[in-house]
Amino acid sequence: MNVVFDFGGVLFRWQPQEMLAQWLPHHAPDAAAGQALALRFFEGYGGDWSEFDRGTVERDDLASRIARRTGLTRDEALMVIDGVPAALTPIDGTVGLLRRLHDAGHPLYFLSNMPAPYASHLEAVHDFVGLFRAGVFSSRVQMLKPEPQIYAHALDHFGIAAADTIFIDDLERNVDAARAAGWRALHFTSPEACEAELIRLGCLAESPERGSARRAEDFAHGF
Repeated sequence: MNVVFDFGGVLFRWQPQEMLAQWLPHHAPDAAAGQALALRFFEGYGGDWSEFDRGTVERDDLASRIARRTGLTRDEALMVIDGVPAALTPIDGTVGLLRRLHDAGHPLYFLSNMPAPYASHLEAVHDFVGLFRAGVFSSRVQMLKPEPQIYAHALDHFGIAAADTIFIDDLERNVDAARAAGWRALHFTSPEACEAELIRLGCLAESPERGSARRAEDFAHGF
């Protein structure tokens, strides 16, 4: 079975509210303000930010646009834009699943909405990216999830069939679009839940630790 991973929110932590609260505390003094600022800054990954993901707007232009519509200074906008790559830290549980799938012989690929400078950073810094046979970053093909054409392009680029493919993404709209294109797809909520689904689908064997924990839980409930 081919397994295709999203990056942000699946393999890498993506916590924009916490990030903005840390970097711009005077603009995000509490959770509500942080959430509101994140919505204005990233526009729900639409608008200017989606153009950055698509590769049709550059960093400096993006910073100017964000400053105009949020009231932040251009330097503040640039600080956030430039700080994102280092804030994308691996989710150890998902990296562990990636390695187990690789060891089990499943062909691995990625499909990620990712601005060009971030894509280059992740490829250069994280060795586990080398486990993928191939991948598609939105900024390099100027297409975005959940647009149907990016799923068709990915299948063609990877040389695989939709029916033999499982896609893992944290955004339901991307999962729905993959299913509409004929892929199997899992909505990622945690490494543990993802592991359970991959075991159910027969892609992974149950680990001894997980099996012991499940049997102990079943015993406690009288099964």
